[in-house]
Amino acid sequence: MSDIRNFCIIAHIDHGKSTLADRFLELTGTIEKRNMKSQLLDTMELEQERGITIKLQPVKMKYKNHILNLIDTPGHVDFTYEVSRSLAAVEGAILLVDASQGVQAQTIANLYLAIEQNLTIIPVLNKIDLPNADVEKTSAEIIHLLGCDEKDILTCSGKTGLNVEQILDAVIAQVPAPENNAIKPARALIFDSFYDDYQGVVAAIRVVDGELKKEDKILFMGTAKVAETLEVGHFSPNRIEDPIIENGQIGYLVTGLKELGKVRVGDTITSQKNSATDPLPGYKEVKPMVFAGIFPQEGDDYSALREATDRLKLSDSALFYEPEHSQALGFGFRCGFLGMLHLEIFQERLRREFGLHIIATVPSVAYHIFKTNGEELIVKSPQDLPDVQQIDNTEEPWMTVDIITPDDYIGNIMSLVADRKGNYTNTEYLSSGAGKRAVLHYEMPLASLITDFYDKLKTVSSGYASLNYEFKDYRRADVVKLDILIADEIVEALSTLVWTDDAFKIGKKIVNSLKDTLPKQQFVIKIQAAIGGKVIAAERLSALRKDVTAKLYGGDVTRKRKLLEKQKKGKKKMLAMGKGKVEIPTEAYLAVLKR
Repeated sequence: MSDIRNFCIIAHIDHGKSTLADRFLELTGTIEKRNMKSQLLDTMELEQERGITIKLQPVKMKYKNHILNLIDTPGHVDFTYEVSRSLAAVEGAILLVDASQGVQAQTIANLYLAIEQNLTIIPVLNKIDLPNADVEKTSAEIIHLLGCDEKDILTCSGKTGLNVEQILDAVIAQVPAPENNAIKPARALIFDSFYDDYQGVVAAIRVVDGELKKEDKILFMGTAKVAETLEVGHFSPNRIEDPIIENGQIGYLVTGLKELGKVRVGDTITSQKNSATDPLPGYKEVKPMVFAGIFPQEGDDYSALREATDRLKLSDSALFYEPEHSQALGFGFRCGFLGMLHLEIFQERLRREFGLHIIATVPSVAYHIFKTNGEELIVKSPQDLPDVQQIDNTEEPWMTVDIITPDDYIGNIMSLVADRKGNYTNTEYLSSGAGKRAVLHYEMPLASLITDFYDKLKTVSSGYASLNYEFKDYRRADVVKLDILIADEIVEALSTLVWTDDAFKIGKKIVNSLKDTLPKQQFVIKIQAAIGGKVIAAERLSALRKDVTAKLYGGDVTRKRKLLEKQKKGKKKMLAMGKGKVEIPTEAYLAVLKR
C-alpha cells in the first residue's frame, strides 16, 4: 500500500497536459517506443483532431518500485465536471502552467477544485524550452496563487522530456499513499463508465476499502442493482485483466449489465455478501447551463437517437436529456449542456460515432418563472412559457466571470462586457512590471455568454485573454417569448426567449434570414416576428407566378386584365381554403441557428 501513488494533471486548455503524460508513459516504459504516438491518452478521434482533451483517461505506470496511477484531465471550462470526478479518485495533483502563457482562468478554477478535495499540489512550469517562456514572471504568479516557495516550483518541457523524471520523483516523495483499509467491507467509487457491445457497461473505479475480484456478486448502492463481476483490471492505457483489484488502486470492473441507467457515475460498488453500510460521498449534482432541442433529421431515426444518447450519457455524465415533441420537428430530446463547446462536441460525436444527422433548436438558458397563483416553474424551452397574464416575474441565471488578460487589453474587454450587460466587481493583478496581467472579476447573465462571447473576447484581446465562469444565482429579468409566424402560423421550433430590449433586433435578423432561405410558393408568404399578438418585424416573400397571359396574341388589353384578375382571385381562394401552408426545409432552420 505504501508504494501506491494516485495523482492527476490539472491545467488550462493547451498547456501541455497530454504531452507531459506521453513523456511519463515513455519514461516508465508503460508504452513501447514503437507504439508511441503523440497525445496517446486522447483516445477519441475528435480529441486528436482538435488538440483538446474531452474525456478523462486513467493509466497505471510502474516506476522505481512504485505503482503510479495517473488520470489525465480536460482543460476547457465546459468539461470541468470531468476534472472534479478525477480529483475525487486521487490524493495529489500536478498543477501544470505554460511558462510562455502564465496562469490562466481555468488554471485557477481547477486549482480551487483540488484544494477543496485537500489534495497535495505539485506546481510545475511546462514549455520552458520555448524562446518566449518567462519562468521568473510565471513563478511569481504561482507563488501569488499558492503561497509556496520558489524552490517548490518544478520546471520541465513535456515536448523534449527535460526534467520529467524530477516530477515523478516529486510525486513519489510528496503525494501521500492511500489509507490501508484492506480489512473493511469492499467499497469502490465509480468515477467514469462506458459501454462495450459484448461486455455491457464497464465502470472505471477507485477502490477505497477492501477488494474486488472476478465472479464476485456486487451491489450498486445507489440503484440497488445486483450484478456479477465478469472481469477486473487496470488501464495501461488499454484494458489489462487482473485477478484482483485491491483498496487504493484505480482500475475497471466489467458489469455485464445492458441496462445503461443502473450504473451511475458517483455511485458506490460493494460486495453483496459482506456489504458496506454507508456509501462513499459521490459528486455534486451537475447543473446544465445551456439547453437545446435535439431532433433527428429523419423521423425514423428517433429510436437510434435515444440509444445513442443513452450511451453518450454513460461516458459524459454532465449531459442531461428528457424527451420532447415538436409539431414541426417531431420527436426528439431537450438536452442540457455545460456550454456551447459541450453542445458542439455532443453533436459531432452523434454524427461520427453513431452516423446520426440531427437538427438542433436555438440554444437557451433555464429561466425561473413565478406565476401569479404562487406556482414556480423552471422553463428550459420557449414552448413551456406560460401566458403573459399568468406570469408575476421571471428570473435568469447569472454567472461569476473571471477574465485573465494582459493589462493592454483591459479597456477593450471592459467595453465588450458592458455591451453584454455585465456588472464589474473588481480587478486583481497577478504580476507587476512590464506586461503585467490582471484578473477582471465580473457578474454576467448566462444568456450573454452562450452565444459568441468567447470568440469576441479572443478578438478584442488578440487571443491573449482567457475565461472561466461559474453559476452564481438567479436574478430578475425582463424576458419575452419571440414567436416566428410563417403564413400566419406560429413555427414553434423557431421560437426563442429574448430580453425585451433586444427583441426587435433579433426578430428583424430572423425574418430577413427566412426571407433569403424559404422557397417561393404559389402565393405571397408573410414572415413575421411577434411578441404576444403584436408584430414587431415583418417581411413578405413574393409569389411564384405562372404567366397566364402567355397564350394571348393581339386583341383588347381587357382580355389580359381578365386573366390576371382570375389568377388573383384563385390565389386568394387558395389561402382562404387553407392550402397556403408552408413546408419549412431543414436549411431554413439551420440558417436561423447560424444567425
